[in-house]
Amino acid sequence: MKKIVILGATSAMATETARLFAQEGAELFLAARNQEKLTRLADDLRARGATAVHSATFEAHDLGSHQQVMERARSALGEIDAALIAYGELPNQKGCEESWDTAQRSLLTNFTSPIVFLTWLANYFEGRKAGNITVISSVAGDRGRQSNYIYGAAKGGLTTFLQGLRNRLAHHGVSVTTIKPGFVDTPMTADLKQGPLFASAASVGKRIHRAMQRGESVVYAPGFWRLIMLIILHIPECIFKKLKL
Repeated sequence: MKKIVILGATSAMATETARLFAQEGAELFLAARNQEKLTRLADDLRARGATAVHSATFEAHDLGSHQQVMERARSALGEIDAALIAYGELPNQKGCEESWDTAQRSLLTNFTSPIVFLTWLANYFEGRKAGNITVISSVAGDRGRQSNYIYGAAKGGLTTFLQGLRNRLAHHGVSVTTIKPGFVDTPMTADLKQGPLFASAASVGKRIHRAMQRGESVVYAPGFWRLIMLIILHIPECIFKKLKL
């Protein structure tokens, strides 16, 4: 796995994952919104051992530009061994309830935009008959809760899309990996009160790196979230709807 595309590369978990690939001498294509952050990250990855680092900016809501970004990645790398989609936003639930525009923005960022990239990547890897596609979803998509059901709906839809894509591409030698983090200490969760369930971006990045190399299917990060969500999923609806979660 030597030629890797990372979309949302300047996010905390993606950065940590990229550093591990850089240490292995990978060639990387980074895409994110902020060019200044991309430049700093590219310099950091070269210093850590990356063979080469290419970059491009993109705006998640500019869906028409996504194909161009991927064509630039293919041109820069020659071929692509793996891709990581690692961007998203945690919206204010109350704001989403009060404004469709706010809700729509969250759905566009967390669901629609990644699927545009996934459509291109799926067709590319299907033709190549090898490779790995990894996407950061969330445990929030496992069951809708009043505290974040707009975000959860987007991540739940993304997870379902990845399930179908995994089924499709498994017949062509391509692995599709769904990463489901719980609470992670990143700028996106800076407004949340931290507790014992929070994980570091470095530990989750390490888990993503290992999952991509192994071509795993579904990964909870940290692993204890698999048990937590299993319990939550099995609470009867007649009880669950009365809980304040």
